[in-house]
Amino acid sequence: MQVNNESTSLIGQIQERQNSLFEKLASGKQVNDATDGAAAQQIIDRLTSEVEGSRQAVSNVYDGISLAQVAEGGLSIINDDVNRIRELTLQSGSGILSDGDRQALQSEISQLQDNISQTIEQTNFAGKPLLSEDGALSFQVGANAGNSVDIETQDFASQLSSVLSIDLTSGTSINDALSAADDAIELVGGAQGELGATQNALQSTARNLTQANVNAAESRSRIQDLDFAQATSQQAANDVLSQSALTIQAQANQQEGQVLALLS
Repeated sequence: MQVNNESTSLIGQIQERQNSLFEKLASGKQVNDATDGAAAQQIIDRLTSEVEGSRQAVSNVYDGISLAQVAEGGLSIINDDVNRIRELTLQSGSGILSDGDRQALQSEISQLQDNISQTIEQTNFAGKPLLSEDGALSFQVGANAGNSVDIETQDFASQLSSVLSIDLTSGTSINDALSAADDAIELVGGAQGELGATQNALQSTARNLTQANVNAAESRSRIQDLDFAQATSQQAANDVLSQSALTIQAQANQQEGQVLALLS
């Protein structure tokens, strides 16, 4: 009877190990919940939080890069228009031009001014104005508190008012027009430089976040993922133990039956 009970207990233990092993093989994970290892599960949960947080942070970083590229693209258009206004202003200084010639030059300048105004108003990203308001747009670029980057926006309409009001046929001197154009070119160029630096910084952040995410995912995998070769070997060993236990139990049952037959 004692052998029979021990055999039954052994079969139960083997079956529990097999059930746990089947669950791990089905999920591909060594640790499925806290019952497989409370400490390991805590580490896995923390690493999962880091992986997911870093993945979203990378997405935020690329949103910031895209926004900066859109703003820089708008400024590039404005810079080209201002340079053309400066060129036309210089051209108007030729003493051989007639009033009609200067009117034609001013007509093109006016068109360029309208284009600058439209560019300022229409340069948006996800509905956020980038060149028509003073402010800042904040991007969370890390998985932890405090990991944020602000991209500043400016009201270029007010800052470029001197260029936008140039009228060579109505009193604006060539010197004033050239001075306004030069100031505008410096202003726009400085803003472009800042946006370029911001893009470089964000791209570096994206690379660092991506590498950190890979490292965290690999660390989680080492703890969580199942070694299929080892699990398969363990399954085979459990099968052998189970067969042995069943054989012992069968023999014990047979012997018990024989004893009872003799007693009867």
